[in-house]
This record gives sequence, C-alpha cells and structure tokens, in this order.
Amino acid sequence: MKLLTTLAISTALTLGVAGFASAQDQAGPMADPHATQNPAIKSPKDMTQAPLAKGHNSFTKAQARGRIRKAGYANVTDLALDADGLWQAHATRDGQTVNVALDYKGNVAAQ
Repeated sequence: MKLLTTLAISTALTLGVAGFASAQDQAGPMADPHATQNPAIKSPKDMTQAPLAKGHNSFTKAQARGRIRKAGYANVTDLALDADGLWQAHATRDGQTVNVALDYKGNVAAQ
C-alpha cells in the first residue's frame, strides 16, 4: 500500500511539473531587454511630426519644455497645457517663430 501511495504522489508531481513547464512555454516571448521602460512614450530621439494625440498628459512643465527643446526648438515661451492634454507653446526654429505642441506620447509638432 505504501508503494502505491508513493507511486501516486510521484506521478502527480511529474504531471504537475510538466504542466507548469508547458504553461511557461505558452506565456509568449521574453520582453526585449533593450526596449524602453514605457513604450507609450516616444524616445526623445524619435519625436516625429506625427498627428498629435489628445489625452491625459503626464509630462511636467519642465519635462515638456525639455522635450520641445530636444526636438530642435529654441526660446520656448508661453508654455501651457490645453483642454485636450497638449502642451502648447511659442518657439523658434530656423529663425522662424512657430506654435508648437507636445502630446502625451512625446510627439512634438509645429502647428
């Protein structure tokens, strides 16, 4: 009887470990270790002229000013968050004064 109990426990453990390993294989690929921490926010190196997205913006005023500057704009003034969640400002680029905006994804665009 003790042999039967030991055999039953051994079989249950073997099946349990195999099932756990199978579940791990189905979990999908590992995360890219080189990916940004929050892919919802663009890298400062990848600020495009894409259409700006409306939504809750979590950039602080200082961060918004910095991202606009990194996108190639200077003399950023009148920086304010509008009702659509876009940071709006006046800035200069190539000697021209333009209206510029930053969305919650990190996109910067002249308007």
